[in-house]
Amino acid sequence: MHFLKSFYIHNTFFWYLAFLAACFMVSYWIPWLYPIVWLLTLLLVGLFLFDIYLLYSCEGLVAERNLPQKLSNSDLNPIKITFTTSYAFETFVSVIDELPVQFQKRDFEFRTSLAKSASATFDYTVRPVDRGEYVFGNLNIFASSPLRIAKRRYVFQKDQMVPVYPSIIQMQRYDFLAISNRLSEIGLKKIRRIGHTQEFEQIKDYVPGDDFRTINWKATAKQRHLMVNQYQDERSQPIYSIIDTGRVMKMPFNELKLLDYAINSALAFSNVALKRNDKTGMITFSKNIEAFVPAVQKPTHLNTILEKLYNITTDFTDSDFGLLYAHIKRKLNHRSLLLLYSNFEHISALKRQLPFLVAMAKQHVLVVIFFENTELERLIAVDAEDIQTIYHKTIAEKFSLEKRLMQKELGKHGIQTILTKPRELTINTINKYLEIKARGLL
Repeated sequence: MHFLKSFYIHNTFFWYLAFLAACFMVSYWIPWLYPIVWLLTLLLVGLFLFDIYLLYSCEGLVAERNLPQKLSNSDLNPIKITFTTSYAFETFVSVIDELPVQFQKRDFEFRTSLAKSASATFDYTVRPVDRGEYVFGNLNIFASSPLRIAKRRYVFQKDQMVPVYPSIIQMQRYDFLAISNRLSEIGLKKIRRIGHTQEFEQIKDYVPGDDFRTINWKATAKQRHLMVNQYQDERSQPIYSIIDTGRVMKMPFNELKLLDYAINSALAFSNVALKRNDKTGMITFSKNIEAFVPAVQKPTHLNTILEKLYNITTDFTDSDFGLLYAHIKRKLNHRSLLLLYSNFEHISALKRQLPFLVAMAKQHVLVVIFFENTELERLIAVDAEDIQTIYHKTIAEKFSLEKRLMQKELGKHGIQTILTKPRELTINTINKYLEIKARGLL
């Protein structure tokens, strides 16, 4: 039974049969060709049996699929397949990897050849666009000899499960840049520092260039030469990423939902804030407060945030901003930086929630993050050639204008805003964080 399940006939064998059938037809008019065709048929049968013997005379082929422990959402994740053959001849292999159903790819196939008693690797990438559990099915390897008459099927590593987490690759990229203080290399603007922070560090000798306003006159009198106070950046300030999981966040751009853009950004931003010694926390909400992670400043806290972000889901309900305000008022006792990831497509939708946003901004530094509709921008850029296109462009420009009007309306009430394209969300969020820290607004 094992033999029958693993035995396949190569496509070349059917070409041989077609050639013999054509020769038998021609031998009807050329009689002397008839016995030659029979000899060729017997030769094909002999080669067929010999090919089976070659493929099944030893174990022959071993393959392994190497998966990472976690896949990174919205990124290209490398998958490696390693082959080792013990056949004493060149082996032609066809690889069919059963990818998870989420990819909806049913034509994945790779062909190569292996030298005798050799090893080789094959790399490919996958790009998941949803978080959750991804199950890889059978790794099917079809091996054939140089005769290419029969094939032997090998099956390895059935049902391997790997979780897809928020963008770990993106987080690690910004992590490296934050540690090396090179965030500006990826387009993050440098912010001029305004004023002074309130966190005292030390008293030191005055050197030319120090600000006269920082002179400590008592220390100067004692030491009989100028001494100045030195301050450092304020640290351990509470910062919360607040993610709206309502229906407005289900809108997809480049196959990725706005919710997942927000999750990837929140993870990368939280990592950068922790590296800069601030406290980071997280709140997710829609009709209810779904998750609340208090702001803490310790390296292991990022794992807690990652696990919470992995399990976030969204539905088709409207979000309750009044409930969010009540929760923040009850739980957040210190002035904090609140990064609210949401989306408003109409100014009327914003005005319904504006009283709650204004109330939050009175006690905390609130940054409302919402998204440009890049599909509308693409439509606006198209040249109008008929009345219907003009109508569509006019409506698209109206919606685009409303986004900018919403940004101005929030600014009137002292609320910081980020209006961004989905793909630029993380960069713009970190930019705003650096700006707020540099200006001492928190």
